[in-house]
Amino acid sequence: MTGEAAIRLAVFVGVLGGMALAEALRPKRRRELHRGRRWPGNLALVGIGAVAMRVAAPAGAVTAAVLAESRGWGLLHAWPQPTAVAWVGSIVVLDLLVYAQHVAMHKVPWLWPLHRVHHADVDVDVTTGVRFHPLEYLLSLGLKGIATVAIGAPVGAVILFEVLLNATSMFNHANLALPAPVDRVLRLLVVTPDMHRVHHSVDRREADHNYGFNVPWWDRLFGTYRDQPTEPHETMTLGVSHFRSADDQRLDRLLVQPFKDA
Repeated sequence: MTGEAAIRLAVFVGVLGGMALAEALRPKRRRELHRGRRWPGNLALVGIGAVAMRVAAPAGAVTAAVLAESRGWGLLHAWPQPTAVAWVGSIVVLDLLVYAQHVAMHKVPWLWPLHRVHHADVDVDVTTGVRFHPLEYLLSLGLKGIATVAIGAPVGAVILFEVLLNATSMFNHANLALPAPVDRVLRLLVVTPDMHRVHHSVDRREADHNYGFNVPWWDRLFGTYRDQPTEPHETMTLGVSHFRSADDQRLDRLLVQPFKDA
């Protein structure tokens, strides 16, 4: 295992365990299904996705950054910037790309069935943050790789971005009750669980908001921010209108769900 992979795995395990403990101690909502009916499929998806990405590109976007650096490709190699500027600029641009990709997954008809696997979770918790279809993982890998080469992003900045993206996704999907004053302050800087839960509403008028994963600024800038759902967080219906049974949360059904009509 490479050093980059070891770092990402350690952060993944640490954040997953920490958020699972936190949401067990301070849950925001009562679960519709027992963890045992959802977590095996959710965690198996991230495992399959990780294997698929390792086969497609051994270090993902990091490989693209190493290639760009060795060949002198990208804007930052053509017009070098101070290290801090290069790192911050790369992370900001990559985060904007993830926001744009997320919007596209909702708006482009042939992409939505892939992303629907993520939204079809009837509960939203830390494992939902990594529940994506393997094909969506590969699509995201390709887009981030192209963007990394175009930017000429520093290798370290790409590793940091990947770690942050993974960690914040698990945090903002957590079934975690934060005090309202804490949530109000935090959501000025990061996407909070209450903010992102709106995006998982069964009502598409609410779900078409709050696309950000790391920071809330893109939603505010592009007019896709929504402060609260119509119903209280504790009782709002999450997921999509179909694929709501316990059997629909099984791995085999999650893998084929994009190819089924809703």
